[in-house]
Amino acid sequence: MAALETIRTKFGIGASLIIAFGLLLFLVNPSDIIQTIQSASTKYDVGNINGKRISYQDFDQKVKELSEVREMLTGSSASSEETQRQMRESAWQNLVDQYLVLPTIEKAGIRVGQQEQTDQFIGDNPSSMLLSMGIFTDENGNYSSSAVREFMDNVQADESGRGKLLLNYLMNAVRSNRYNEKYNSLFVNSAYVNSLEQQRAIAENNTTANVSFVMAPNSYFPMDSSIVVSKAEIKKFYNAHKDSFKQEATRDIEYVVYEVKPSAEDIAAQNDEFASLYEEFASADNVRAFLQRNSDRQWSDSWVKEGDLRTVNRDVDTWVAANKAGVSPVYKSAETFFAARIMETANVPDSVYVRHMMFQGTDARNTADSLLNVLGKRGSNFAALATLYSADKGNAADGEQGNIGWMTQNMMIPGFESVLTAKVGKPYIITTQYGTHIVEVTKATKALAKKKVAVFEKTTLPSKETYATTYNKANLLAVRAAGKYANYKAACDSTGTYSRSLTINEGTDSYGAIGHAKEVTRWAFDNKPGKASSIITVDNNYFFIVAVKGAHKEGYSSVEEVSESIKNQLYRDKYSQARKAEVAAQIEGLTSLDAIAQKLDATVSNLTDVTFSTNSAVTTEPAFVGAVAAAKEGVISGPVAGIMGTYVFQVNGRETGSYYTEDDAKDYQSRIESYHSQMLLPLMMDKTVKDNRARFY
Repeated sequence: MAALETIRTKFGIGASLIIAFGLLLFLVNPSDIIQTIQSASTKYDVGNINGKRISYQDFDQKVKELSEVREMLTGSSASSEETQRQMRESAWQNLVDQYLVLPTIEKAGIRVGQQEQTDQFIGDNPSSMLLSMGIFTDENGNYSSSAVREFMDNVQADESGRGKLLLNYLMNAVRSNRYNEKYNSLFVNSAYVNSLEQQRAIAENNTTANVSFVMAPNSYFPMDSSIVVSKAEIKKFYNAHKDSFKQEATRDIEYVVYEVKPSAEDIAAQNDEFASLYEEFASADNVRAFLQRNSDRQWSDSWVKEGDLRTVNRDVDTWVAANKAGVSPVYKSAETFFAARIMETANVPDSVYVRHMMFQGTDARNTADSLLNVLGKRGSNFAALATLYSADKGNAADGEQGNIGWMTQNMMIPGFESVLTAKVGKPYIITTQYGTHIVEVTKATKALAKKKVAVFEKTTLPSKETYATTYNKANLLAVRAAGKYANYKAACDSTGTYSRSLTINEGTDSYGAIGHAKEVTRWAFDNKPGKASSIITVDNNYFFIVAVKGAHKEGYSSVEEVSESIKNQLYRDKYSQARKAEVAAQIEGLTSLDAIAQKLDATVSNLTDVTFSTNSAVTTEPAFVGAVAAAKEGVISGPVAGIMGTYVFQVNGRETGSYYTEDDAKDYQSRIESYHSQMLLPLMMDKTVKDNRARFY
């Protein structure tokens, strides 16, 4: 304590705080302190929804919960990259519903009461969401409130908590769905078009004009020095259209990437190894086991015809098509070696129409044998027997019980592969993971010559020496850069190394054809302009050296950043008006389009069926179409300032048709209503949701 007092006296309170923090580490787990610091920083938030911070930990927990629900609903625990992306998207939407959508809907005075929610599960009008999921059904596949009650009873006895998790998910999902149905209904039903509006729309769409016109083209370059756009005008435009200049956070980077590619020595070594295994491949009794041990491509039980193996290797496909048996020569494509062995040849249809009965339990085989004998007797009815005895009541294609329908290799029930070579009209027994089946092929497409082919494939991998050589090249550039952009540029110039330029956002995951490169993006966003990276390794096959050239914060582009684009737009607007005045002066006193065309060194053109309507051609300039709609017939009108040019025109006549009907008007209104419905959520989220997920995934 005396030592502490001395330090406190000599160095003041700052030293005391440092010592106190050090002593605190002895009393508190350091990871708890780090977690506390992270929880206080928005940097570690996945986002913010309507003022509610969503931490990474909270979001990750929600993703895990939904993944568990998905596993319970589908029976699959598959965790592919796409599945994980879908789970993150679902978790985010759940949170948006919880913290933004439902509170907003409730503010509009909409409610979903307890009784209404109960009715959505066990009432006469169950939730459309539950019906679409198909999880509470009876033996006939119909929605069953009894199945719901049984599930709820089982939840109470489920000590694992999984049942409760699923029930909570379903209750929240049904409630949210009902809220959204009511809210969307409110907007759709309020988008009312009265009869006068409808009649006007029909009249406008059925009235067309035949127009003759002269266009004096606009020429924006070279720029007219007499037209000046001031800084004050640019600033005024910026302030009036500020929302148009919103930007996400981006980084301007330059980078060099070194790909680890097999050397000539590596390819030669792979060639020798492939050749040493070729004879074993040609003679192996168990080719499936051989491929499993030695090949990048495993055994496929599929039948292939000419052209099917083209995506594997064109030479292999050509050889297989030309031979009925045997082993191909060794073929090479880039760094990959191939050989093929024809295992079986047969005439096989592309599609077969299949029906079946399924039996389960200890006596399944005996039941199948007995019924197969019955089917062998004349007059037996497969559909009737399937109705009485099959455990599968869900398949009744074309109205007959037991019919599965058309099956192909790509749409095949696991275990049913033999149907492709089965005799039409001859039922037989198979066993699958689902049970024991009597299967019959009733129809088949034309049989084609097909083969089962084993493909031995091996791609050359870089050796340790090649990996080290590439790494050393990358490291040399990184060392010369020494963490600075200026050094990086000098090193690239001196070594003749090509440096790529790119503007990235926090979601950037791919650099050209190189994916899974999020680590590169994270580094760029964690560093300031002027910095250069050390080696960043991607997929253990690419070495990146990255330099940050510029940074743009999320929010609004500055006036300076967008000044040039605003200036160009204002210049075009001013120019078109000046051009209009110039044309007006040139044609003053002229009374025919031919004379006007001659004066403007232009030609007279004609347009038919010009209409001020929902179906008006998008290629026609809006200002021109609007002027035509309001102009008198037989009178020269204009000039009209357009984007492409300045127009002088005459409406020669108008016609009224009846091709645009009341149904067309209703269909158009329906599309508008659909658009409004689709825009509800984006508009709701516009200023209330901050999504930082790209920072983490």
